[in-house]
Amino acid sequence: MAIVVEFNAPSMTATQYDSVLRDLESKGVGAPDGRVYHIAAPNLDGWFVVDVWESQERFDRFGAVLLPTLQAAGVTATPEVRPVHNIITG
Repeated sequence: MAIVVEFNAPSMTATQYDSVLRDLESKGVGAPDGRVYHIAAPNLDGWFVVDVWESQERFDRFGAVLLPTLQAAGVTATPEVRPVHNIITG
């Protein structure tokens, strides 16, 4: 079952976001298996990221690398996970 994972990262900057992406890329998980979509945007107090994953298990494997990487970058963000009901593209 597909899931959507939402991160709200208060006080995260674009520089931190870009740094986390580079770190994930260097760890070989810049384009993780099972991630369908990745959307990131600034919000009023930090950064907002939404991913769609093919399954909880695939996100969990990526999360084992992502969460320590965020922590090392000084980013506090707890994922909220929900089942996907529908995806419409175009």
